[in-house]
Amino acid sequence: MIATHDQIAASLDALATIEPGFAAAIARVGYPPPRRLAPGYETLLRTILGQQVSVASAAAVWRKLEAGLGVGCAPEQLIARDFDTLRACGLSRQKQGYARSLAELVLSGELDLLALPQDDEAAIAELVRIKGIGRWSAEIYLLFAEGRPDIWPAGDLAVQIEIGRMLGLPERPSEKTVRALAQAWRPHRGAVAILAWHHYNTEVL
Repeated sequence: MIATHDQIAASLDALATIEPGFAAAIARVGYPPPRRLAPGYETLLRTILGQQVSVASAAAVWRKLEAGLGVGCAPEQLIARDFDTLRACGLSRQKQGYARSLAELVLSGELDLLALPQDDEAAIAELVRIKGIGRWSAEIYLLFAEGRPDIWPAGDLAVQIEIGRMLGLPERPSEKTVRALAQAWRPHRGAVAILAWHHYNTEVL
């Protein structure tokens, strides 16, 4: 698991011994702080609400939903509300479809978010059954809500950019290239992704 500062640092230290680019990046920007999300329905619902809108807009929608549905916006409460009620909270028709998909899978027992498969690819396959949850969202959930150490969001633009910078590549590597490069970093690829985002957000002179 990589849920704490020490766990992330231990993974990165292991990789710094085989990849000088990571050692140099850590020297420049330090170890990334841990980012932890609560596992379960609420985090995935908030992920859906936050897609393609600002953080402030997503927070405003969440506040309206909780005011109408109760703390945590329980799936049975969401399912019970009609289109107009949810639209008044700021949910578009598309996002209502996504939110209902999540709520229905949870209520039916088809999706148990507290008992996802241990195999990462199998867990991703379970999560992408939810409308509106693609591979990237599933990977982010598994990395930050479950602390899985080897999740590798190779399709993330910032990860691609920063892998290119840290390794001194002449241009941003493609998803395919980033995925191939990262084979050597197993089973610590999640820590590399966290370092890449930290490096991306830190001003480097």
